[in-house]
Amino acid sequence: MSIIEIGKTVPAFSLKDQHGEAMNIEATRGKRALLSFHPLAFTKVCTRQMQDLEKHREEFETLGAVAFGLSVDSVPCKHAWAKDIGVKETRLLSDFWPHGGVAKQLGIFREADGFSERAVVLLDEQGVVRFTKVYPMGEVPDRAEILEQLKKLDN
Repeated sequence: MSIIEIGKTVPAFSLKDQHGEAMNIEATRGKRALLSFHPLAFTKVCTRQMQDLEKHREEFETLGAVAFGLSVDSVPCKHAWAKDIGVKETRLLSDFWPHGGVAKQLGIFREADGFSERAVVLLDEQGVVRFTKVYPMGEVPDRAEILEQLKKLDN
């Protein structure tokens, strides 16, 4: 398995968020999309990762990006978790069924574990991959690094 290559267009997908509302990746065209994959809800590092997206949402938006949290958890699980950890604005997407389908398309699904890598995939305004990184399971993705990559898209 290898992560989707820089320069490739992400295959079309639609996932439900923590409120049960569908989010079609095609709807993000014209904006940059930050896909922040995390293994499972209700875990310490994943909680910090999603809270970081929420806390810095406006910073991402200033750079033209919309951030999404993605995992294989179900919509009801995502809903309860978002409420529990205070995520109100950031959409947490459920890659529940087909199980890990989007993570598999992007080459970051861990078959042996049944969940995705902790990874970031940054898309430009046309849905083309401009940055990818798999982070260690025990490490929150580096926000400064992600912001730097977003700024590079302006050059």
